[in-house]
Amino acid sequence: MRLIIIVVFLTAFCGCENGNSPNPDKMNEKPISAENSDSETADDLWLEEVEGEKALEWVRGQNERSLADLMADPNYAANEAAAIEVLTSKERIPYGRVREGMVYNFWQDDVNVRGLWRRTPVAEYAKENPNWETVLDFDKLAADEEKNWIFKGSDTFRSKGGDKFVCLVALSDGGKDAVIHREFDLESKTFVEGGFETPEAKQNVDWVDVDTILIGTDWGDDTVTESGYPYVVKRWKRGTPLSEAVEVIRGDKTDVAVRPFTLELEDGTMLQCADEADTFFTSTYWLLSENGEPPVKWPLPPKCSPAGIYKGQLLVTLKQDWSPEGQESHVAGDLVAFSIDEFLKTKTLPAVKLVFHANETQAVSGVSIAKGAVLLSLNENVSGKVLRLDVSENGVWTTDPIELPGTGEVGVTFADDEETSVFLSYDGFLTPDSLLKYDVRTGETSTLKSVLAKFNTDGLKVEQFFTTSTDGTKIPYYIIHREDIEFNGATPTLLYGYGGFQISLGPGYNPTTGRLWLEKGGAYVLANIRGGGEFGPKWHQAGLKLNRQLIYDDFISVGEAIIERGLTSPKHLGIMGGSNGGLLMGVMLNQRPDLWNAVVIQVPLLDMLRYHLLLAGASWVDEYGSPEIPEERAFLEKISPVHNFDPAKEYPVPFFVTSTKDDRVHPGHARKLAKKFEDADLPFFYYENIDGGHSAAANQIERAKRSALEFTYLTRRLFSSWE
Repeated sequence: MRLIIIVVFLTAFCGCENGNSPNPDKMNEKPISAENSDSETADDLWLEEVEGEKALEWVRGQNERSLADLMADPNYAANEAAAIEVLTSKERIPYGRVREGMVYNFWQDDVNVRGLWRRTPVAEYAKENPNWETVLDFDKLAADEEKNWIFKGSDTFRSKGGDKFVCLVALSDGGKDAVIHREFDLESKTFVEGGFETPEAKQNVDWVDVDTILIGTDWGDDTVTESGYPYVVKRWKRGTPLSEAVEVIRGDKTDVAVRPFTLELEDGTMLQCADEADTFFTSTYWLLSENGEPPVKWPLPPKCSPAGIYKGQLLVTLKQDWSPEGQESHVAGDLVAFSIDEFLKTKTLPAVKLVFHANETQAVSGVSIAKGAVLLSLNENVSGKVLRLDVSENGVWTTDPIELPGTGEVGVTFADDEETSVFLSYDGFLTPDSLLKYDVRTGETSTLKSVLAKFNTDGLKVEQFFTTSTDGTKIPYYIIHREDIEFNGATPTLLYGYGGFQISLGPGYNPTTGRLWLEKGGAYVLANIRGGGEFGPKWHQAGLKLNRQLIYDDFISVGEAIIERGLTSPKHLGIMGGSNGGLLMGVMLNQRPDLWNAVVIQVPLLDMLRYHLLLAGASWVDEYGSPEIPEERAFLEKISPVHNFDPAKEYPVPFFVTSTKDDRVHPGHARKLAKKFEDADLPFFYYENIDGGHSAAANQIERAKRSALEFTYLTRRLFSSWE
């Protein structure tokens, strides 16, 4: 049995960098030259020096100015108190995973700021107030070791029939993607002296057996890709130094990354594998040899995701159309399967069978394997469903829906091929979280835990609408508003969007937005624009590279639709987005400054002519296009927020939010556009958290502060002239 807990934020690659490598904040910055600099932004390149003295002096000045203003606002103190109350409340569901009859949970609150890793027996977990045993106290660990340790997850393994659990804990200094892995003894609750321990790096590890791991890391000698991730994977035996690990596969520097993974057969045999991510969306999968022979290529299309093995069948989610030679064709979004034993015997592709076909309103969002069933998580018209799948001895797959409380978001939070109990999370815009237990043996779903409402939903209403984008495509969006509002354009409204990397936005419960916005009479709109995964791979791929303006047109269409509907008007309409959504905000700031009166730009990409040279940026060229290709550069020049800034234009006052420790999206992006506003003597707000990583907040207290600042700004901008 193998269980993994991984904390991620928005993107697929969350590895690490070796402590022997150059400064991870600068390791992916290429030297400035005529080929990779831009005359319009060359004067601002000092802002790319993440911890440069001049850059940090400017950051501190902007922080002091903006925080002094926003924190003095009459709304700030109440906003911060409400956000802290919500985010540190003990009235939360302690989601967990089962190991050896124990439920393990990571918990943060106002006392345990960095958090506790804790456990309780399964029977105790079902109680309203379980008695928890602390496994690892990260506040104490950070204090003892004088490090700003942030828990980034654990990887635990026990072979079938084995009596020993082994565990690796991932720790990040300040919230960066770069981590160290340290072996941890779950019985003694201490780190293993002389056990596996890695230097800080963007890295991926996976257990082969209790004495062996596969590891991809920065080995020195230029062994990271242009995106900053490892492309050399080695097999590391217990009791030997990392320097003696044996190389098992080597990719190319132009890859995004090469990541090890394992697949466990029903008899406990571990297949050692590697995912060579040729681009962000395409991979070559390899079966690794244990005797020094060359790796064998899995017969899979470039755009797909292996989902695990069930009853001898390898399940694969397709992200492109696939026509295996001499076999039936399948389309993007299908879930297919083939015999793993036949492949291992012949090293050729066996007969591929369709398991599930998603229709035009559906998208497969996840596949989980339990003892006796496969659980398929599904989006249907931007609402969650879970289906139970099984296969008969003659290879026929059956599909049965799992009963849910209503319409909302649902996800499988725990499933394991040796456990018949499955945990599901369920929530909706106005429905607090519930933890559901699904019993594979009986097919029954029961509510294991639920929480009280964190904000007042009386009089609130949720509606879903569709608007038509510039090319005629119907774009869905949700509105949450008070039932008694007059549709006279006067309601303060926050519009949120993302639109990239096949990431779906669903109707989830957000108590912070509820307390700081909806309770005050504001409306909230969620735009399910293209670029996401709400309707499968094709919904995402419609907005790639040169077609990206469609994503921006979709968002503008939603903004115009809610104005036309009479919900709001430009002076009462604000927008928010982070990461790729931060790029969306930057583009909206330039393309339609007349349509909004507030723009919250979180951890954004904004310099689209140099993004590929900074940190993980090179991994995203398959999404955005490459500035090194003339046609694609010409398009990027048209949308790049830094390059389309016009000091003579009348902009709404923006609020930039980023983090110094973000080693995924470079803080220089936010710095550069904010500096242009400063140089043009245009008003703006700026907050750069010194810690926090890509979420711009490393703990719940920091998250509360960031949210309080953002909603104080939004309230000032959108409520101040409320009619």
